[in-house]
Amino acid sequence: MVVKCISFGINGIDGYKVEVEASSRAGLPAFDLVGLPDAAVKESRDRVRSALSNCGYRLPSAHFIFNLAPADIKKEGPIYDLPITVNLMRLAGFIRADLHDCAFIGELSLSGELRGVNGVLPMVITARESGVKKIFVPFQNAREAAVVEGIDVFAVKNINQLKTVLDGELEMAPVRAETFSKKSPVDFMPDFSQVKGQLEAKRAMEIAAAGGHNILLIGPPGSGKSMLAKRVPSILPDMTFEEMIETTKIHSISGTLHGEGLITARPFRAPHHTVTAVGLGGGGTGTIRPGEVSLAHHGVLFLDELPEFTRTALEVLRQPIEDERITISRAGQNCTYPCSIMVIAAMNPCPCGYFGDPKHHCTCSETKIRRYLNRVSGPLLDRFDIHVEVPPVEFEELRATEHSEPSSKIKERVDRAREIQQRRFENSRTTCNAKINAEQFAQYCVIDKEAEKTLKNAFNALGFTARAYDRVLKVARTIADLDGEEIIKSQHVLEAIQYRSLDRKYWAT
Repeated sequence: MVVKCISFGINGIDGYKVEVEASSRAGLPAFDLVGLPDAAVKESRDRVRSALSNCGYRLPSAHFIFNLAPADIKKEGPIYDLPITVNLMRLAGFIRADLHDCAFIGELSLSGELRGVNGVLPMVITARESGVKKIFVPFQNAREAAVVEGIDVFAVKNINQLKTVLDGELEMAPVRAETFSKKSPVDFMPDFSQVKGQLEAKRAMEIAAAGGHNILLIGPPGSGKSMLAKRVPSILPDMTFEEMIETTKIHSISGTLHGEGLITARPFRAPHHTVTAVGLGGGGTGTIRPGEVSLAHHGVLFLDELPEFTRTALEVLRQPIEDERITISRAGQNCTYPCSIMVIAAMNPCPCGYFGDPKHHCTCSETKIRRYLNRVSGPLLDRFDIHVEVPPVEFEELRATEHSEPSSKIKERVDRAREIQQRRFENSRTTCNAKINAEQFAQYCVIDKEAEKTLKNAFNALGFTARAYDRVLKVARTIADLDGEEIIKSQHVLEAIQYRSLDRKYWAT
């Protein structure tokens, strides 16, 4: 006798269909698993038998064989405990229901309770696309799975409850997604009104948010670099539903949802400078997991104390920043994760932090300063569109009673600029000015004659590279959008050029 049911696996951020087949025959008691199972899948035989025994189900003495098809793809994790249990109960006659349009995902405890698993959202999406009508998931994954419309999601707590539902003894209503809240997530974020002074840095942050540009902040300790960076999500545009789904899929796979449903606020990831290249880019032994660059997808990746990161970890960022995706290759396995991110980096100008500070004496030698700055490579530095110096805040600014401009006002200007860009790129994959490709560059970065003359003089005087030239024009395009101008003018170019001067001040001296 052969029985079948449907389950799913994970490859990258997408799910794939797995058909779990089971057969029994007379012979000595045995339990075999085939279909390239990893160690966690092989261990399911002990979890399943113990769970059934502790729930009062006595299995017949027989040789059970389970196949996970397709057999040429490695199956990983404990997610197949539930479909294996269902097939075993069908072979033993405990379940007699027709399960041709049902799918099962879940890990079992030894007592028969279901435990939550990672990657439920992309698997449920694949189930819907595969024509599955009903899917049974652990109760802990209910909110996450219910996000997907067009499929009935049933959240079960244990195998006894599952049996009664499948046999029709208990009616269970499908889980429904909670009513989507229209309340803006910025209400719960730090606000720019709390930042005293730093008007130039705030302006640079507004431009970066409006165009999706990467930004580097340089200044002494305590000048407010981290404070500014943490408030950027409050002025970024609201996420679209497609962005929410894609971001939630990544966090579902990595196990960072913690029972929550749809992610509605743009991620803000701030890894410590001791993070490894694998932690930043993704990978790991065994199962390939997304790294910080992917967990920040459609959000902000903040790198505080940039030179303190290892050179290996920093160089991992170069390709993902450009391509908006990262491909991780292992023996017999390739995974590609998206990483469309805005990178904000902060650093001191020297090891002690006070090089160039008029009020503090720098204790670093020229050699120490040079060695410290050279930890950030030229190619990585060139990938930051905007460089901003953040000076110390004066006492009078700290004691000022007038309120600074709130994030809500800045966000209104950012939203208007992004709406212009959406109309501009509506028939392409480009989402913002920072992502303008070579084909679109000449069409959308049009400058007048005075601006061209200004840019030419700066190019010759400052020794811009071709990449720096592109970055300046993209930033100028964003500044023009904030001003509501179609043509890039001289003042827009001049402001963009000043955001490319710090690499000459610190790295070229």
